[in-house]
Amino acid sequence: MKSTLAFAAFTGLATLANSLPTSEKKRDFGRHYNGFEGVKYLFVFGDSYTTTGFNMTNGSPLPTPANPMGNPPFPGWNAANGPNWVDYLTYTYNASLLQTWNMAYGGATIDSALVAPYEPQVLSLKQQIQDLYIPYLSAPPDRSAHSPFPRWKSDTSLFLTWIGINDIGNSYWNQNYTFQNVLLDEYFGLMGQLYDTGARNFVFLTVPPVDRSPLMLAQGDWATTTEHAMLLDFNTKLAARVAAFEKDYRGTSTWLFDTVSIFNNILDNPVTADWDFKNTTNYCELYQNGTPEWDTYYPECVYPVDEYFWLNSLHPTHWVHNQVAKALAAAL
Repeated sequence: MKSTLAFAAFTGLATLANSLPTSEKKRDFGRHYNGFEGVKYLFVFGDSYTTTGFNMTNGSPLPTPANPMGNPPFPGWNAANGPNWVDYLTYTYNASLLQTWNMAYGGATIDSALVAPYEPQVLSLKQQIQDLYIPYLSAPPDRSAHSPFPRWKSDTSLFLTWIGINDIGNSYWNQNYTFQNVLLDEYFGLMGQLYDTGARNFVFLTVPPVDRSPLMLAQGDWATTTEHAMLLDFNTKLAARVAAFEKDYRGTSTWLFDTVSIFNNILDNPVTADWDFKNTTNYCELYQNGTPEWDTYYPECVYPVDEYFWLNSLHPTHWVHNQVAKALAAAL
């Protein structure tokens, strides 16, 4: 499979939006949202499904209209072996010229004090917001006109968060459903901090069905069944929190974007007019750490890398991210 990227709006947005599940459609727009074509800035938070390796404090260049994602060079350092959903949303399915500030960090949990990441240096969602976004991007009134950081406005900015994979992956076996309330308390407390800086347009991506990943399949029925139940509980509670957040925080527009149905649709229907996956249950070890090209083929792997759904034990290849970005652009 080959990919073509361009600075272009996706032309089939209205048609695709009509086919989306209800949970992916906007309910009522707040007064600060004027359509996806009116968005100039994306502020993005999350884990390895989202990171592009952007470094705001020591890296250069920073995002500009001519270089929408700043450093590192497109498609960045990610776990998709090609563009991830943030790359695709910025470059392929954008409806305007975007600047994307992506603070996501591989391995991130919501709060390292609640669920420890795999390494202590991993920046949690809490750190992404409190240590990166707020000091550098929250647009204080005295910001210099010559600052490299944007003077964004509420009605031209979108705040997107995809988090929870590692929180559940690192705690599901305890089957502590009450603890997931604690995680979501912290999650939405952080969203409140974004609101306090002027954020009004929020996208929340549900945790995908990683119980169907090779990592979990290898651990047997108890593990997959238990994690599935915890994922369902988290996403159900997430939906309720999103609805409450929009009600409690005046002037917001919120999207609860359903990644579960996208993943399950591809996994259940691996060959369609839109995608062609030859393997959806395993991965090839020769590909797992990335390949020279997005469609590299090693005969020992039987299929090219982008005909595998999974790049490695937990991360999908870039064509899966493509479908996420395309559907999200439609919802927006």
